[in-house]
Amino acid sequence: MAENSGIQWTDHTFNPWWGCTKVSPGCANCYAETLAVTRRKLPVWGPAPRFGRKLMSEGHWKGPEKWNRAAAAAGERHRVFCASMADVFDEHPDVTEPRARLFDLIERTPHLDWQLLTKRPHRVLELVPPDWHDGFPSNVWLGTSVEDQQRAEERIPILLQMPAAVRFLSCEPLLGPVDLDGNWGYAGSATLDVLDEWPIDWVIVGGESGPGARPCNVEWIRSLVGQCRNAGTAVFVKQLGSRPCSNVIRWADPDRLSLGTIHDRKGGDPEEWPEDLRVREFPTPLRRCRACGCTDLDCRSCVEATGHPCYWVEGDLCSRCEARA
Repeated sequence: MAENSGIQWTDHTFNPWWGCTKVSPGCANCYAETLAVTRRKLPVWGPAPRFGRKLMSEGHWKGPEKWNRAAAAAGERHRVFCASMADVFDEHPDVTEPRARLFDLIERTPHLDWQLLTKRPHRVLELVPPDWHDGFPSNVWLGTSVEDQQRAEERIPILLQMPAAVRFLSCEPLLGPVDLDGNWGYAGSATLDVLDEWPIDWVIVGGESGPGARPCNVEWIRSLVGQCRNAGTAVFVKQLGSRPCSNVIRWADPDRLSLGTIHDRKGGDPEEWPEDLRVREFPTPLRRCRACGCTDLDCRSCVEATGHPCYWVEGDLCSRCEARA
């Protein structure tokens, strides 16, 4: 648990447990595995029954409630990344109870925006509480990792089915060019049918850092920034990685390129980047109909299906319930 996270796009990090299993190329040099297995000697990386998960203490679980009280007192919303040392939608049987406890905690901390990031979006609807199927709590941001084009095509269509206030992508570690203008539709597209395909609200981009880091071409990052700009989607460039390059030439070699030398070991200092990549934006959560998920004030789907207009999610209550309160 981290009260003041070092991750630039969040305020706090919370881990209901430690441990995971690798599922795609982005996992190859996992920093969390290095911390848990190499440094802490915890046998928590891999599937059951050979590997377990490290569960957390009662004191650990009190952290988010403290953050929620502080946010409420300040009249602010604080972001919580969950989980930096695990995947909330992990298959391991040891995490069934703490995952249910996490969902209850999320509902009890309405002043925190929970950033749930997963490489397993296909498991989300199976595992969240049944009453989330008609609309996640308004403080849930759901994201999926997209390190390359294959993962974009596999995971984005599933993410777009989720009724979350914010849907986001983490393109980190970025291992190749990613074209987000696929058949699934994209934020800002004039042809997007919000009843069937909801937009992406936020894209985080970053190159890989740490031991064994793979190169990240700055043109891949620039392309994603441009796509987000064209779509009107918030984009956050986190870092260029330990091995930034351009046209397969190491950027950090000043004799080969005029872009300058990268001193930050993660490529995380925006002052060392090209100016057009110094972008760190956050999304504005949209009001969505809790029944059909639309953001369209003129949508007729609910009227045609139920005889009632769309009702909007605001805080913990939809607009219809607020009117009744």
